[in-house]
Amino acid sequence: MNAEHPNANPDDEYATEFVGLPDDTSSTDGTIVVITHIETGTTMSSQPEDTNRLAPHPRALPCNGVWAPPVTPFNEDLSVDVNLWLSHLQWLLDNGCHGLAVFGTTSEANSFSAGERKALVEAALTHGISPSALMVGTGCCSIPKTIDLTQHALQAGCNKVLMLPPFYYKGVSDQGLYDHYCRVIDGVGNSKLEVYLYHFPKMSATPLSLNLIARLCETYPQTVVGIKDSSGDWDNTQLLLQNFPQIAVFPGSESLLLDGLRHGGAGCITATANANPTAIRAVYDSWCNEDGEADERQTDIHATRGVFNGFAAVPALKTVLARRHRVAH
Repeated sequence: MNAEHPNANPDDEYATEFVGLPDDTSSTDGTIVVITHIETGTTMSSQPEDTNRLAPHPRALPCNGVWAPPVTPFNEDLSVDVNLWLSHLQWLLDNGCHGLAVFGTTSEANSFSAGERKALVEAALTHGISPSALMVGTGCCSIPKTIDLTQHALQAGCNKVLMLPPFYYKGVSDQGLYDHYCRVIDGVGNSKLEVYLYHFPKMSATPLSLNLIARLCETYPQTVVGIKDSSGDWDNTQLLLQNFPQIAVFPGSESLLLDGLRHGGAGCITATANANPTAIRAVYDSWCNEDGEADERQTDIHATRGVFNGFAAVPALKTVLARRHRVAH
């Protein structure tokens, strides 16, 4: 790898800091393994910590709050209805979302060309949406395409990017995934970059192990600053919170919002915020304000999420939003 990052070499000194691990700690079910760091003597547990200790209100993290991955409206010719998209983005911000994770799974990002993604980022900024309110999805299977999209986001003033691993070829080792991320971050070459890793093993079949996350955080402590955990598994989210208190951990469902906040989480990045942003934001605010209503509000948003879970997420959300925005669907 890059001479500035000798940690990328599996045969160098860094590799010996992690003991008792197979060469490939990846698995399709997102299993997280135990790591022992020789230098510090710290053990990263494979079991969630059993504790009632609550995190402070709120924790100081690189990014916090309720973020929506906006759905994308299309015209009959499959071009993006830009005006409707911008209207929806503004509606989300006006109704409780702290920010927008554009071009993730719910946005159907992998159906877009690079040019379409860039044009939409520029349209959002021209519309008046703050760059700080955008987390731009840039992760692709191609390293050059990921670098290109990430550099474009940074040039537009959007420092936060949500980055999938390369997901087409399966069974990639942690070393291979580490090398991919290193090449992207080094290739972008911008100290303002803030990478939020995207763990979604159900869709990508390329999980991000604890070992991999630890290496990336140690190599790029000012760059790898968060993760979206879309595993849907509270035990996995709790392990991330327990082992990586320095980064922003976002559960991918509001059903885990309050539990996450109580254990040091940043908030949530959730598809259902497209339809229910105000109620989800109310849970976040209740927890921050300690008004005693957070548990009841959490029960309400969990019930709403349960309704959507009975349908395919993207078409269900689009149907609801088409009625809300009074457009044909």
